[in-house]
Amino acid sequence: MDDMKDIHTGKLFSTGMKMAEVPDAEPRLLGVMRRLGIRFGFGEKTVEEVCAENGVNPHTLLLISKIYVNDKYVPSKEELSRSSIRDIVMYLHNSHDFYVGVALDTLEKFIKKMAGTLDEKHSRIITKFYSGYKDEILKHFEYEESVVFPYIKMLDGGKLPDNYSIDLYEESHSDVDEKLNDLKSIVMKYMPETCDDNLIQNVLTCLYTLENDLSKHTYIEDELLVPMAESREKYLRKQMDSSVTDETENA
Repeated sequence: MDDMKDIHTGKLFSTGMKMAEVPDAEPRLLGVMRRLGIRFGFGEKTVEEVCAENGVNPHTLLLISKIYVNDKYVPSKEELSRSSIRDIVMYLHNSHDFYVGVALDTLEKFIKKMAGTLDEKHSRIITKFYSGYKDEILKHFEYEESVVFPYIKMLDGGKLPDNYSIDLYEESHSDVDEKLNDLKSIVMKYMPETCDDNLIQNVLTCLYTLENDLSKHTYIEDELLVPMAESREKYLRKQMDSSVTDETENA
């Protein structure tokens, strides 16, 4: 079904609701809309109308919105089949741009400001941990951008490359949560008393915000992108097998 009530506000998600009402359920959906390429200034138009104008599958927007609103939401096979894998790749790509160009940049500025007030030992520790985390997450993003997303675009275009499969992505899908959690723990528990609490809070706020958004990002990869790619692979393999069988019978 398209409709789902937000557990906090009772608001009904549907393609017929006004687009301006979507963020009422969860302000973070403003970011979801932007990452799907939806521009503001849509007046009183519905989700379906705005998505049509922006070339976005409305079911994809609603599905991602439900995931942000409800931590326990599990997409159905029907929802996956009606959503667009192209739009999901666009959403994930634009999320990467946001993390690199905004979230990590803001976090790094706050960490540098805090590190500048610390003694050499603590400054070195916090800087080292952040650098390690940043390197790992950027490596993860680069793998997706250079390998996974191009592969999925080929699937979406009806081609099945023989040198890769989505199973390889699942195997190499590195978990960067642990490093982020370590960084959060160090900042919260082990900064010296001389460190300004306001600086610590600024860093922690960035870390918690990033952690929360990345958890949704990972869920969308695991529970939307991967099963949709698997379904597409299965369909294309079936087509290829059928084509081979026809050629053999006609030989």
